[in-house]
Amino acid sequence: MDFELSEELVELQASVRRLSQDKVRPRAREIDDTGEYPQDLFEVFAGAGLLGLCIPVELGGSGAGISGLTVAIEEVAKYSNTAALMLLLTRLPTGPVLIAGSEDQQRRYLPGIANGSRRAAFGLSEPQAGSDVMGMRTRAVPDPDRPGGWVLNGVKCWMSGVAEADWYTVFAKTGDVASRRHDSITAFIVERPWDGVEVGRRDRKMGLRGIDTGELLLDGVRVPAENVIGEVGGFRLAMLGLNSMRPIVAARGIGFGTTIGNFQGIQWEIAKLATEIEAARLLTYRAAWLADQGRFTKEWVPYLSMAKYHATELAVRASGLAVQLLGAAGYMKDHLTELYYRDARQLTIVEGTSEVQLGLIARGVLDRDLWWD
Repeated sequence: MDFELSEELVELQASVRRLSQDKVRPRAREIDDTGEYPQDLFEVFAGAGLLGLCIPVELGGSGAGISGLTVAIEEVAKYSNTAALMLLLTRLPTGPVLIAGSEDQQRRYLPGIANGSRRAAFGLSEPQAGSDVMGMRTRAVPDPDRPGGWVLNGVKCWMSGVAEADWYTVFAKTGDVASRRHDSITAFIVERPWDGVEVGRRDRKMGLRGIDTGELLLDGVRVPAENVIGEVGGFRLAMLGLNSMRPIVAARGIGFGTTIGNFQGIQWEIAKLATEIEAARLLTYRAAWLADQGRFTKEWVPYLSMAKYHATELAVRASGLAVQLLGAAGYMKDHLTELYYRDARQLTIVEGTSEVQLGLIARGVLDRDLWWD
């Protein structure tokens, strides 16, 4: 069993580390203070080829996969989780298209993500249905004027990058709106300029300022048949893209770990956290490797959830200790620790809360999917 990064990933890690130190670290506080979208960093990432890490070579990316993106996000998240979120948004909305999308959809929508000419966002959660995905109320009904087309109505919320996106991956009920069957939900590609598509309320966030999170309003949006991702009722297939995101979100959590090494004292607590960070890193790298092997179906989900749960909860503990070690100074904006702590809390909520991850892990134990059978 080999836990060493490949030569290519080591080179990627080193280059992103230098870039993060030179470009991201000096901008972290200003981004949080102003809340303005860091377009300059987006352009830096585009120029460095980091926006196409998860995109196949034939579609304009570098083909570095989940593992490559995980390594890059870990380095960027050491200084700014807002900047790391930019990289995450190259995979979250494109995941269902990569896994279940048609060749035409992939060629129309993915090269623009890789080269930075287009951005995307992911619409799953709703005001009354956050972790309860099957409770969504966004509805898609057949378009009477377009064979195979659909008309979407509803509201999506807590969408990261909603204001900057050019297109969205949106989930809607194509069956009975009260149904809780997986085949009642379908994924669609919705373009920002279409009639009836509007960005609604922007959220006021404790952390992760600089990338808008907010609502997407869908009012009679007509979606052509060629923009259905996978099959109608193919929710399970499209959701595999969300499963494969666990190690990428975990990487944003382990990126916080390096801040602890800047402080002296309380050596036992630091040693405990250093051990946990290394354990989280191994869980995360393994999860990324599993995802790159296509192992994100039911029997592998507990392993992916372990990485996301452990790394993101650890980010809160590690950044919390950093604040505590600095005392009152750590609570002030003179140090970045309070920014790290605020941003860390978000990680335990997005892409499935810690409680959701625990449920998935427990289900794996009870269903005997895990190795200790």
